[in-house]
Amino acid sequence: MPDLPARADVVVVGGGSLGASAAFHLRRLGVDDVVLVERETLASGSTSKSAGGIRTQFADELNIRIALRSLDEFERFDELTGTDIAFRQRGYLFLLDSEKDVATFREALELQSSLGVPSRELSAAEAGQLVPQLDLEGVLAATFCGRDGYASPESVVQGYAAASGATVVQGCLVTDVVVGNGRITGVETSRGSIATDTVVCCAGVWSGEVGALAGVDLPVVGERRSIWFTPEDGGLPTELPLTIDFTSGFYVHREGPGLAFGGREEQLEVVAEAATRRLPVLAELPVRSSWWGWYDVSPDWNALVGEADEPGRFLYATGFSGHGFQQAPAVGEHLAELVVGKTPTLDLSAFAADRFAQGSARPETFVV
Repeated sequence: MPDLPARADVVVVGGGSLGASAAFHLRRLGVDDVVLVERETLASGSTSKSAGGIRTQFADELNIRIALRSLDEFERFDELTGTDIAFRQRGYLFLLDSEKDVATFREALELQSSLGVPSRELSAAEAGQLVPQLDLEGVLAATFCGRDGYASPESVVQGYAAASGATVVQGCLVTDVVVGNGRITGVETSRGSIATDTVVCCAGVWSGEVGALAGVDLPVVGERRSIWFTPEDGGLPTELPLTIDFTSGFYVHREGPGLAFGGREEQLEVVAEAATRRLPVLAELPVRSSWWGWYDVSPDWNALVGEADEPGRFLYATGFSGHGFQQAPAVGEHLAELVVGKTPTLDLSAFAADRFAQGSARPETFVV
């Protein structure tokens, strides 16, 4: 276990995908003295509990732009970091059984297309060709994008962390952000003090607590989500897309030789009802294990990204409401650009945490 450095140019709080990405991109922009502080172990929080989905099919233009930027990095991850993240681009398939949702998704498809996303609408029959075991009763339409897919969240974090060159300190809880004359002067932790003038908060569901230490309001609450694993695949296609029944939130994708599935509800009984209705073969498969993790949810289910006005040099990325892992590459790059004073590749100012006080909520409707 490395000693706690006495000082750092930047302290990143949170060793999940966002924090590790920020550290990696800081190194790429020439910031070598970075300390990454994690309260438990790398990727032990929401990242490790993630389904690993990576998609470009969003309704908010900023989320689409973030997704495209992130997708490019995921596709080149091995080249950039030397780590294989098992990225399987088998597509996302959304099943729609509501006229309102069909209209909303069609509008989003136009926006996605204008930004270069190769998504398209499918008929129910065409969706059935991709996943023959589906029960398509009530399905009016579907959307599909073949560049979407899923990867190993733990591998992403380890790859970023190793390539960042940052000092990674695990089992280290941030207990205070020291502020003097309106500027950050250091961080107190359970293992000692670090002198720094820049803190980047990527602490997921705990970001509100970290922000409060610096006097910054980050309105994030935790919502539990569960995933179940079956070691059998029920004869589903090898190239199974990550398939989502949008109304119920039920989703399924391949996990090794078997399947992982979940939904918006925490109880298996509730998810199983939707799962077996849409994919009856699941009723015949044994559930071997399950796990749960937090969604760090913001008031409008969209990210909080930016730099606080006060105190100076407190940056944050949190509140992603379930899509933090997949947006980590672009958001980590954005945080690093803000730190060094480079004009950001993407203008994410609309995601600033003070948007709620200004009456500028920005809802993301494509939340699973």
